[in-house]
Amino acid sequence: MKIYLAGNVPKGDKEAKSNINWRKKYIEIISQNINDIEFFDPNVFYSIERDSKAVLGADSLSIKKSDLVVINGEEQLGAGTSMEFVIAKYFKKPVVTVLPKDSFHRRSNLFYNGKEITDWIHPFVGSFSDVIIENISEIKTAISKIEKQKIKGLSTIDEAIEYAKDFLKLE
Repeated sequence: MKIYLAGNVPKGDKEAKSNINWRKKYIEIISQNINDIEFFDPNVFYSIERDSKAVLGADSLSIKKSDLVVINGEEQLGAGTSMEFVIAKYFKKPVVTVLPKDSFHRRSNLFYNGKEITDWIHPFVGSFSDVIIENISEIKTAISKIEKQKIKGLSTIDEAIEYAKDFLKLE
């Protein structure tokens, strides 16, 4: 199985020195739960960071070659990770998002317009994820769920538009 690890990449040498390597932790845990894995890590493309088109191409190719995209949503997601969601859906790749309760993109007991949402998940994160788990140790269960369901593609956007038109009575 080929897995692309999407999430925060340190920006520059200074940030890289103080960075806690979450990918190392994910690789260790996933490898304990699943056999015969190859990981794609966008960190390996640091040497081409000054060439935006090369970075986009390399990351997109890695996602295209992957069987699964695992997104670290434990911290606030950036622009690159947000696009990796979309690229994964472009290639119809299953996305497992690690999104603990009470993290930046998932809140408990959130009030909107006076109404409580007991388990709020950012609409874009929820819509582009095929499975959401709270901890990477749940990866084996997530893969079992993915094997039994239809994988979302870019049609998710059109389906959401139609749903919103009906829900909000829009034309």
